[in-house]
Amino acid sequence: MAKPVSKTLIGLFVVGAVILGVAAVALFGSGKFFASRPTYVMFFSGSVNGLAVGSAVQFRGVKIGEVTEIKAQFNPEDLSFTIPVYIEIDPKSITTAKRLNNKMGTHINPFINKLVAKGLKAQLKMKSYVTGQLFVALDLYPDKPIQLVGIEKRYPEIPTIPSTADVLMATLDKVPVSEIVNGLVKLTNGVEKLVNSPEISSGLENLGTSLKELGSLVRKIDAEVKPLSSSIRGTSDAARNAFVQVEKTLALKEGVPGELAQGVRETLAQTGTTLEKIRVSIGSYGHIAERNTDIGQDLSNTLGEIKAAARSIRSLSEYLERHPEAFVKGKQPSRGE
Repeated sequence: MAKPVSKTLIGLFVVGAVILGVAAVALFGSGKFFASRPTYVMFFSGSVNGLAVGSAVQFRGVKIGEVTEIKAQFNPEDLSFTIPVYIEIDPKSITTAKRLNNKMGTHINPFINKLVAKGLKAQLKMKSYVTGQLFVALDLYPDKPIQLVGIEKRYPEIPTIPSTADVLMATLDKVPVSEIVNGLVKLTNGVEKLVNSPEISSGLENLGTSLKELGSLVRKIDAEVKPLSSSIRGTSDAARNAFVQVEKTLALKEGVPGELAQGVRETLAQTGTTLEKIRVSIGSYGHIAERNTDIGQDLSNTLGEIKAAARSIRSLSEYLERHPEAFVKGKQPSRGE
């Protein structure tokens, strides 16, 4: 009689079959094993520490492939090493511009060759500063020369450029660190000798004494300058007042010249008024002059002289109003005189 089959084993078998089926669908459904991925090789001059199989290959931040193999090749002829890095590019991650839904398929090699001619190059970049993991960054660098190693004939080669870290390290290697350090040591020793020299200590003491003497001298000068400043200020005020008074006097506004000028102006005005009255009085005797020719002639002459005198007095008065300094300097001759 056969032994009964264990239901537990049957259940485990069914569960395992289901898991394998799901894994197969997920694996083969992605098309990874059936898609054709072209392989490319590149040679980096610096260290590839941090780059591993499976590291991403990106074009301007977009993942288009991954690293598949890293080797160290030895050349016995010149005892040199080269490190080829092999990558695969997924054509499905690149689409054409005319039909975005259309993948490039397996016809990617001609486009890669054209991009290399236009300046496509690979560079190692840091993905994480914590873990030090690197990735391959592809971009166009048309200004940098194309340098191909050419020892790998099986796959197309993509030229490379040094990473930022390699460039920085190369620059630091050229810096004469030892010379700079020696110079700093000499400078430090010189400063130390200068600071600790007895001449500096003596000079500082003399400087302190000189500063104290200078402070005492400044206080003495300040004590003497304050009274002198007050005296100068008073003298300046007195001189200013005197200048103002002289200006008024010269302008014949105040003082004896001013009183004299005012008196002359008043006298001239009274004289002019008197002459005008005399002219009017003489003019009232015009009817007598009409009957006596001689008397009329004398009156006419007299009136003419009175008018001329009045005009002269009026002109003199107006001139003195415009030029009061004439009392002191006299009347200035005109340009025509």
